[in-house]
Amino acid sequence: MTGRFTGRVALVTGGGSGIGRATAVEFARRGAAVVVAGRTAESLERTVAAVLAEGGRAIAVPCDVRSEDEVRDLVAATVAAYGALDIAFNNAGVSLVGSLTEFSAAEWDEVISTNLTGTFLLMKHEIIQMRRAGGGVIVNNASNAAHMTVPPLAAYSASKAAVLALTRAAAREFLPEGVRINAISPGPVDTPMWATRPGETPEDRHRRMAAESPAGVVGSAEEIARTVLWLASPEAGYVAGHDLVVDGAMSS
Repeated sequence: MTGRFTGRVALVTGGGSGIGRATAVEFARRGAAVVVAGRTAESLERTVAAVLAEGGRAIAVPCDVRSEDEVRDLVAATVAAYGALDIAFNNAGVSLVGSLTEFSAAEWDEVISTNLTGTFLLMKHEIIQMRRAGGGVIVNNASNAAHMTVPPLAAYSASKAAVLALTRAAAREFLPEGVRINAISPGPVDTPMWATRPGETPEDRHRRMAAESPAGVVGSAEEIARTVLWLASPEAGYVAGHDLVVDGAMSS
């Protein structure tokens, strides 16, 4: 897909690390101008530096996706910087581990407000802009935890299952207006979001995650990024309302 996104503008939330950073870099490598958003300005600037090192174009816009005002401003800043919003990868999310009976209401609210309400707010304002411009592509990051039992991740699983329902509903509603919407459901990927369990070293975590995978390996952020780019490309032009599971058969 070399040069496939030349002249396109891509917005990536949760762009300060992991899958978000890898996706931003991949879009830039293939010609897109990229806006990366997230809560931590320093992390976003590191992503921008990675894009610039590849000869790409990128800007950072700090944004808390739980705030509608900040989301509205993010979309406006994207259009102000590059003149359009063609592609959005709604990747911002949090994962808190804990038994449902020990989970606090505040922890529940943090997961749901970020993963579900944040995705809703992003889609709302992205669609408003894309519809005005004649179309666009949205990819939402869900999780294979929406497809399988993961007891310590009840809130996370619930939020991501809801993201899939939201994706399907929005795809049906807005495809006639030129906005194509899909989701991905990654399995374990060794990124900072995947929490280390109490007493577990990062090396222990990597071994545990690999052992839980039928493939015997942990997915990479770059592999997920390439999946996002395919869904965002014209090659996937007839794919809408779909959830593409990328987990090495874990949820099969």
